[in-house]
Amino acid sequence: MISLADIQDDDIAAFKTELQAAFALAVVDEYGDLPDGPIPSDEVLDGAISAPGAEVLRILRDGRKVGGAVVTINDNHHNSLDLFFVNVGEHGLGIGLEAWRAIERRYPDTITWQTHTPYFEKRNIHFYVNKCGFRIVEFFNKRHPNPHEADEADDLPGDGDAFQFEKVMRTLPPEH
Repeated sequence: MISLADIQDDDIAAFKTELQAAFALAVVDEYGDLPDGPIPSDEVLDGAISAPGAEVLRILRDGRKVGGAVVTINDNHHNSLDLFFVNVGEHGLGIGLEAWRAIERRYPDTITWQTHTPYFEKRNIHFYVNKCGFRIVEFFNKRHPNPHEADEADDLPGDGDAFQFEKVMRTLPPEH
């Protein structure tokens, strides 16, 4: 049974460490080694966690912490999934998809969800497109940089290429 809980202040340090460990798996798979410092950096994580509208969630399986997410919930109902992870050792058990469905249920007024992932993260691309129903809407690269993610792109190894995804949850009727 997967559920979500608001993070407690005394759990933020562990949340960040677990997220960085989960993200490191893909970096090591792709590049063979980690650059200096954790990915994403503590500075990037602190910015995401404290951003306006940010909600930090723990993913629980039968009450045990197995991952987390940071979402930004906007008054216009165009929300974003800023960070999402399943703990090391918990992959391949269906936790990610069930957690995503729980997030969708938690925010039923969402019109669209947006998220992004680095180009090299093939597992994430598969997950968002083939499992969760997102569509790729933009490809950021050196000729088309993401104007909103300059600091985070510098935080990642490689050339900063990334995909932007969108999932339309519902459409609004046209205004007359």
